[in-house]
Amino acid sequence: MKKDFMFTSESVTEGHPDKLCDQISDAIVDRFLQQDPYARIVTECAVATGIVFIAARFEPNANVDFPNVARQVIDQVGYAQKDFNAKTCSILTSLTELKREQDRFFDEKNLSDEEIERIPVKNQATVFGFACNQTPVLMPLPIWLAHKLARQLSEVRKQNLLSYLTPDGKTQVGVEYRNRRPYRIHSITVIASQTKKSKPDFEQLQDDIRETVIKPIFEDEDIRPDAQTRIFVNPDGPFVKGGPAVHSGLTGRKNAIDTYGEYAQHSGSALSGKDPVRIDRVGAYAARYAAKNVVAAGLADECEVQLSYSIGLARPVSIQVETFGTGKVSEEEIAILLEKHFDFRLAGIIKQFDLRYLPSLHKGTFYRKLAAYGHVGRTDIELPWEKTDKATVF
Repeated sequence: MKKDFMFTSESVTEGHPDKLCDQISDAIVDRFLQQDPYARIVTECAVATGIVFIAARFEPNANVDFPNVARQVIDQVGYAQKDFNAKTCSILTSLTELKREQDRFFDEKNLSDEEIERIPVKNQATVFGFACNQTPVLMPLPIWLAHKLARQLSEVRKQNLLSYLTPDGKTQVGVEYRNRRPYRIHSITVIASQTKKSKPDFEQLQDDIRETVIKPIFEDEDIRPDAQTRIFVNPDGPFVKGGPAVHSGLTGRKNAIDTYGEYAQHSGSALSGKDPVRIDRVGAYAARYAAKNVVAAGLADECEVQLSYSIGLARPVSIQVETFGTGKVSEEEIAILLEKHFDFRLAGIIKQFDLRYLPSLHKGTFYRKLAAYGHVGRTDIELPWEKTDKATVF
């Protein structure tokens, strides 16, 4: 295993077409669960120039206006361009009402342990959770910094500090590692979309991004850009308009951005657009919870937890742990401790994290907030799977 290497992670703003689709999908999930915490909904979205396509399968126990939800998200994200905006874009839907499955209608809050054991998963999945002590929130440094830059890029647009910016943007941070620890910032890339090609000129754009986006982000960081750090702002030239008018988007296409910036493994399944009964979504949260508590407990500097589920069974058929040579105890011992102290069963996860009721508790918009800037490692939302309350059980 390499100890000295360079690693990059990227993030995107909420105006990126893929992230726009994730937000529309999760806003629909929020709306269903706000009306009925036991609602079943799986939805995907695609966007292109002037067009939004929504496909959904749901049980008909909630009344949701899909086009209206999509238009609200598009407007709130900030798209008001002639080529793509909330008022004039065409919204197509393919909606399928499912028959109510009685075995999926369970109230986990009132179930005994034996009853939780009898509730199996209905889709197969292998999910991953990861944590490391590179940042205060126990996330890898490259994705942590990339998210911070993307948020700042969006914020300067919203505050009208750079009035020429449009909602679409991308960031990337490269970090050099020595002995598997962050050593220096190798490179920073910011792709900012602008309303017009000539305004501002390229030199002014670069100066503006350096001063208002990059500089503030590193003021409180222990590792900052140095004289050798390579900084790129729109290296391919002006990026005009951006968004669906320039490139299409699809739900679930940015899984690495949703998780660990590819520093660790992640599932191929989309996290957004699914209600809490989908183990490929909530299992990833449970795996992160386990990995984070392992690191918080000091059992390892890095920990990856893998959970494998098979249809028809309540518990994962496999719990594997990888500590990348940083473990203070064996990986086998950690896996045994996880199985003893953590509930990885579907109904158990839903119960512990209160996943059905989070949209109502957060005024109707919880899952949509996860759809941009990561489902893990957040400090702006109180996420139950980010707690380290089980670090003392080891």
